[in-house]
Amino acid sequence: MSTPLSRRALGGVAAGAAAAAALGATAPAAQAAAHTAPEAGPQERPFRAAHPRRHSPRPNILFVLGDDLGWADLSSYGSPHIRTPHLDRLARQGVRFTDAYSGSATCSPTRFSLYTGRYPGRTKGGLAEPIADKSAGLEPTHPTLASLLRDSGYATALIGKWHCGYLPDHSPTKSGWDEFFGNFGGALEYYSKLGLGGEYDLYEGDAEYKDLRYYTRILTERASEYVGREHDRPWLLNLNFTTPHWPWIADGDEETSDEIVRRIKAGDRSALWHQDGGSVEKYKQMVEDLDRSIGKVLDALRRSGQEQDTLVFFGSDNGGERFSYNWPLAGNKGSLQEGGIRVPSILRWPARIDGGQVSDLPVFTPDWTATLLDLAGARPHPAYPLDGTSLAGHLLRGAEVPERDLFWRVRGERALRRGDWKYYRGKSGRDQLFHLSEDSREQADRAPFEQARLAELRGAWERIDAGLLRY
Repeated sequence: MSTPLSRRALGGVAAGAAAAAALGATAPAAQAAAHTAPEAGPQERPFRAAHPRRHSPRPNILFVLGDDLGWADLSSYGSPHIRTPHLDRLARQGVRFTDAYSGSATCSPTRFSLYTGRYPGRTKGGLAEPIADKSAGLEPTHPTLASLLRDSGYATALIGKWHCGYLPDHSPTKSGWDEFFGNFGGALEYYSKLGLGGEYDLYEGDAEYKDLRYYTRILTERASEYVGREHDRPWLLNLNFTTPHWPWIADGDEETSDEIVRRIKAGDRSALWHQDGGSVEKYKQMVEDLDRSIGKVLDALRRSGQEQDTLVFFGSDNGGERFSYNWPLAGNKGSLQEGGIRVPSILRWPARIDGGQVSDLPVFTPDWTATLLDLAGARPHPAYPLDGTSLAGHLLRGAEVPERDLFWRVRGERALRRGDWKYYRGKSGRDQLFHLSEDSREQADRAPFEQARLAELRGAWERIDAGLLRY
């Protein structure tokens, strides 16, 4: 166990990019300048299932989440100033989803929807938006992606941000993960590991682990070690970075770190929010560091010889925050407008899925849970039916995905997507209807002209809502 006394003793581990640096330079530079959504370029083709090239075992699963990463924060999604070559390469080797959504608009509920495969509102802990104290969490008795995979023969690990409850009642090791290394809370200062209440928040299992280096470096090392091991069975690794979540601290920003730590220790409970700091340039540094870190983990996976048989997924837990680049979407984290829930999502599985593809299929977080269980040969618990739809048949055999409703609920807002149509009610209390393929920015309200459709989608939302827990 490493117990360094000074981050300075340990150190770390060792102007905008043009939009033409996007996915294989397929998106023209003029695209970003014109503020248009990224489209499939000559190296991307619409998704089509491939015939299996060889027998493939149940896949290892590397499921990577960024934290508060906006839909267009990657160069492969149209960012004009952030360059993400490693994630762009991952997209070239797999499928890039343009209409993928998080399970909710903030951290905890989306993680609940991933781990349970169900709407956050089905569990008491999922009602917190997000969890801020020890009064709520993911109950250990509830089956999870990890527990169901473990019971079917997988090794399971979670590295990074948990944010589904606090000790002593809640933790990954109580909910199906064999190993846990990371933080329990929603945010932490990247060097000191102090959380919102001034608590130290870096753990191995259920015990504190002292390491005062930059957090993203530590998680990258841990994940690289895990994927590089000699595994005797398939494995699931949930790798949950806190990058680029506030505070706005890049690797090497020790003076900013020291100031935030001073404020935390003086009792300033708003210090981690860092509302008096950050910039577009600092955010760019953090996202590009996330990209490099994921590249190192993928390099370790390749060196291990497991790349072909490992399904890698990358996404975000919700939409971007105040420095994120979300164009052309409206809204951001916390909102059920597109900018709050539409997220970058990339899937690669070399043994079974061809690269260089793009899909506009509407999908959301619970779908990935159902899909991964299906691909791994694990069955959902009959007492806890999933709300997501497995995409396994679509991805592997080209089966049609039946039209279904994607549902979201947060305090003060509601949304439901069916096909290209989205029903939305924001804090104004006014029902709105948008045709997303024509109006992804949600500016042309079609409700006055589509009253029957509005009533149908509103009724569908209310029927689902009636089966959920009340706030």
